[in-house]
Amino acid sequence: MTAATLALLAAGLFFAAVASLGVLRLPDFYARLHAVGKAETLGVLLVLAGVALWQGPTLTSVKVLFVALFFFLTNPTATHAIARAALRIGVRPLAADAERRP
Repeated sequence: MTAATLALLAAGLFFAAVASLGVLRLPDFYARLHAVGKAETLGVLLVLAGVALWQGPTLTSVKVLFVALFFFLTNPTATHAIARAALRIGVRPLAADAERRP
């Protein structure tokens, strides 16, 4: 049980680190948002699964799983809403700028 918990926590921290690197290394807003939206969601879900497994079959683990479900449903929706709002206010993707250059 401890090994599985540590594996889930380590995998979650790995994906959180990948999300951080994506923010630092990717070229434009939309690519960064994509990296954070995907990797951070998976990282948080794995960490919460590790916490629920560590707690065992208790009410606390049920609450943690409800938080994970809420996060699973809302984080991609929020990422999509942010990207759509950015597009509406005129933030163009980097590829669109490259096509217009001579």
